Parts: sequence; C-alpha cells; structure tokens
Amino acid sequence: MAFFSSILLFAGCLLLVRFIYLLISVRRGQSGSALSQRSTPVRTMIVMGSGGHTAEMMRIVERLDCERYSPRQYVLASTDKTSVVKVIESEIRREPDPEKQTYEIITIPRSRDVHQSYVSSIATTAFALFNCVPLVLKARPELILTNGPGTCVPVCLVAFLARLLFLNTKCRIVFIESFCRVRNLSLSGRILLYIVDMFVVQWPELLEKTSTTRTDVRCFGRL
Repeated sequence: MAFFSSILLFAGCLLLVRFIYLLISVRRGQSGSALSQRSTPVRTMIVMGSGGHTAEMMRIVERLDCERYSPRQYVLASTDKTSVVKVIESEIRREPDPEKQTYEIITIPRSRDVHQSYVSSIATTAFALFNCVPLVLKARPELILTNGPGTCVPVCLVAFLARLLFLNTKCRIVFIESFCRVRNLSLSGRILLYIVDMFVVQWPELLEKTSTTRTDVRCFGRL
C-alpha cells in the first residue's frame, strides 16, 4: 500500500512540475516557435462561434494559406446552423472541387447559451468538456484557432490537458479576442488567458489592461 502511495505521489509531483513548466513556457512565448518553423502542413482546428464571432473568424480563416494549414477541422456548437453554411460557402470558394477539399465540420454540445447564467453554464460546459475529449484526442490538432466563443473553452481545456499528459505535445492554441472587446476580456478570454500559447487583442486599451497579467499579449489591430 505504501509503495503505490509513493508511486502516486511521485506521479503527482511530475505532473505538477510539467504543469508549471507549461505555464512558464506559455507566458514567455516559447511554445509557439515550433509551428512558425514548420515546412509541412499543420493540422488546424478552428473553433467557430455564432453571429459576430463567426464573421470575425471567417475573415481570419480566409487569409490563411490553405496548403500550409491543412487539413482544417471546424468545431461548432450543435445548434449553430448558420456557421455551418458560412464555413461550407467559404471552403467552396477556396476549392470548388469536392475531391480536393481538405476540411471537416464537427459539432459538439453548446457549452453556454447567450444570456445563460454562469451557475447553470457549469453543467453544460462540463457536458461539452466530456464530449471534447474523444474529439481532441482523435483529431490531434497541431494548431487551434479561436476568437472567444463559449464553445472554445472545453476544446482548449482538453487540448491543454492532453498536452500536459503528453497525449498531444505538438498542439498550440492561438486565442484572438473579439473586436467588440475594447476594454474588458470576454469570459472565455479570462479563463484561457494563462494557458493559450498566443493571446491577441485588437485594441490598445485592452492590451494595456491585459499586459499587467501577461506580458506577451499581442495587439494586431482590427483583423
């Protein structure tokens, strides 16, 4: 019994050291350099929201090099039918030939509805988190792009945990805060600020506020 307790304690200490190492490497901006040096295609997972989130993310996606960021997996809330249409339209414009298209649309339960209370969203987020585990482990994305919809929280948390447990050490997360966030971070931004590899804001006022917490936050202006 004492032997197994020692093993568990040792494993727990290793995980704690690994966790601290990841947080430090993320804060220093060291963990995103590997992708920038890649010459081969990057498996990319793009987390879509609804309404304004989708419109902003589609503008970002349309600027991506489709050969470099391929294959692309779009993750959407199961109730978000509008985003499905916009993704398909965008990908058809990019490549009309279905046999040459390199994208996939995946749906998960919505973690939080608009105006849903924070208390009740705990249960829905936990359910979405559970559903994201097999998705992320199977897809093994090397890059996750998101701009802050509630759907991104369980996806990014599972991806970070997979990296922590050495199940997918190549995955990097880029969080681009919504253009409408001028002075305060979104709830998703506040949750994921410490674990994403690159955190981008679009207003100098927000950069000034967040840089007191994380010094490597970037401001690219309106995307």
